[in-house]
Amino acid sequence: MSTIFSKIINKEIKADIVYESDKILAFKDINPQAPVHILIIPKEEIARVNNLDGKKHSELLGEMFDAANKIAREQNIDDGFRLVINSGEKAGQSVFHLHMHLLGGRIMNWPPG
Repeated sequence: MSTIFSKIINKEIKADIVYESDKILAFKDINPQAPVHILIIPKEEIARVNNLDGKKHSELLGEMFDAANKIAREQNIDDGFRLVINSGEKAGQSVFHLHMHLLGGRIMNWPPG
């Protein structure tokens, strides 16, 4: 599997990276839906939530949430932010590499819109 995110991980495509560890990469979304819109992705290629194995991936998921909290503090949105993971085309997933959207910097209404 090779997605645009794989190319960003491999530094084949440039991205505005805000966080990187051995297992996680986070960068600014090129089509932001909020003043702060960061994509947090595992470096391991996992297509979607349905492909996660709880025992195998629990530490990785924890690291994604830890990264989200760290980035939220750095972006000064830790007083309120939204985390979104879409799984599958019907849910709006357009890149089939697991990713979490970190959105903040404005009031988040529910339902979204």
